Amino acid sequence: MSQSNAARMEAACSLLAEAERRYVLYQLATRREAHIEDLVTQVAAWKREEPVVTIDREDRQRLYVTLAHNHLPRLADYNIIDYDLRSGDIVLADGFEDIRPLLEQFRQTESVPEIRDGPTLQ
Repeated sequence: MSQSNAARMEAACSLLAEAERRYVLYQLATRREAHIEDLVTQVAAWKREEPVVTIDREDRQRLYVTLAHNHLPRLADYNIIDYDLRSGDIVLADGFEDIRPLLEQFRQTESVPEIRDGPTLQ
């Protein structure tokens, strides 16, 4: 494996090591685009392993801040997503295809049955 390939693989593993980033990508992989509010609610539910209807305003707000200031910018830096925080629109970018196979391997080992047993990532 060349130095650049090794560095790219290390960066991909580092990005996907955080559950919040994986959860965002699982949701986007099925629809290719989403609004941040929808992502926040679903990711919070998966994190807590609870139904979406049980996620309260505080949980959503806390996760919104984390996504907006940490996880989304990191994914955008690697061209995995494009997002506009003002509109709340998030879409998969071309770089997603580079990490899709690795993300699929992570999906198969997730503790959340809805993710683990869900469809193969498109």
